[in-house]
Amino acid sequence: MTEWGGPRNLTIRAEWRIRQEGHMKTALNHMTTPDLGYVSFLDLAARLGCIGVEVRNDIPRPLFDDLDPTEAGRIATDKGLRLVGLSQVYPFNDWTPEREDAVKALIETAKACGAETISLIPRNDGTAGADGERQANLKAALEGVLPLLQDAGMTALVEPLGFQRSSLRSKAELIEAISAIGGQDRFRIVHDTFHHTLANGGPIYPEMTGIVHISAVVDPDLTIAQMEDEHRVLIDAQDRLGNVEQIAALIAAGYDGPISYECFSTQTHALEDPYTEIKRSFDFISSQLQARAA
Repeated sequence: MTEWGGPRNLTIRAEWRIRQEGHMKTALNHMTTPDLGYVSFLDLAARLGCIGVEVRNDIPRPLFDDLDPTEAGRIATDKGLRLVGLSQVYPFNDWTPEREDAVKALIETAKACGAETISLIPRNDGTAGADGERQANLKAALEGVLPLLQDAGMTALVEPLGFQRSSLRSKAELIEAISAIGGQDRFRIVHDTFHHTLANGGPIYPEMTGIVHISAVVDPDLTIAQMEDEHRVLIDAQDRLGNVEQIAALIAAGYDGPISYECFSTQTHALEDPYTEIKRSFDFISSQLQARAA
């Protein structure tokens, strides 16, 4: 467990890695460019030098553009990309037979396409958030999902959402629940820089983090409580979420996994040249990390 609360010194190992590699292990979430077809999305990620992509079943187009999952996975592999994540089941912490079937189906698709993880998203509608109730619901869901993951040899990413209306805001609460059921081998958490800020920061868990989601909020007039998915854009010098500081802290603490762009803003979705803009942002982040390590 590591506390993140602002700038910090990098470890010698992290400094060396940033200086030698000069870049992060970047990935691209399809939410950042949802208007691109699946193959075009893969081409963009490959051109950007990403190690992999996250595909989603909640954007306004069919999953894989209706390609057979096995074929979709082969195309990604042929382009040198990993399918680092397949999203999503929502709300996973309302555990019902319907939810169990949804998890089984997502695991089956993930196995067919070669995705490394599936994503589980907590209820985010202002209900089931009372103390005691939310912990019980979370434990029941994790206990229901765990044997499905064990049978399939699959890993699930669980993402705490920092919104006040979320039924799972705390990483510490999630880690405690995973540990209580002995699920450390099959569950990992998502560190989302946006949601980490909305949840008032706090400890990070690099050893239990499976992926990092990044995005910025640049509107100077918003309070943190007013920030929503629609405000999540590409990272530049106007970023208010401390993305560089959060990424640096994770790297310093030993995190070495994918750092994936997940922007929900229609402003980002409408970019005429997403390659140039995303590359500029990745380069900005890398230059800032290298400057901190210098």
